[in-house]
This record gives sequence, C-alpha cells and structure tokens, in this order.
Amino acid sequence: MGVMQTQNPFLDELAKLTTAAMGLAQSAGDEAKTALRAHADRIAAEFDLVRREDFEALKAQVATLSAELAALKSPAAPVEPAAKAAPKSRKTGQ
Repeated sequence: MGVMQTQNPFLDELAKLTTAAMGLAQSAGDEAKTALRAHADRIAAEFDLVRREDFEALKAQVATLSAELAALKSPAAPVEPAAKAAPKSRKTGQ
C-alpha cells in the first residue's frame, strides 16, 4: 500500500513562504550582528581601547621583560679566583 499524498497549493505556498521568511530572518540577524560588531569596533577605537589578543600579547612581553630585568638586577655570580690572579702589568721584551 502506498502512502496517499494530497497536493494542496495553499499549503505548498505557505511552506515556501515560511522557508523564505526563515532565510530572510537569518540573513537579517547576520547583518545586524555584523553592523553591531562594526559599531563596537568604532567605539573601541574612539575610546582608544585595545583588543584582548593585543592586551594578552603585550602582557606576555611585559612578563618576559620583567624577568629579564630581575635577572640583570640580581647580584652577579662571584668572580673565579683564577680570573683575579691575572697579571696587572705587562713586561716588555719577555
């Protein structure tokens, strides 16, 4: 036994209209999201704000430089006794 299908042009058109409306609504939503993001970017630029990625990169650079600075400020390792015993004056001719 086959399934009996009825072809109702009104329901067919209603389904097409609903599908088109859903596509239009999705497009409008995407366009609104894009416009809102562009507006937010303009505001961020106006207030001289930075993006999170840029902030995190700069934060990592500052941490690295702080560690290097701390290493440079720490007391140097003691000089080896052999290096202290180097001759202070040079003799000529010998």
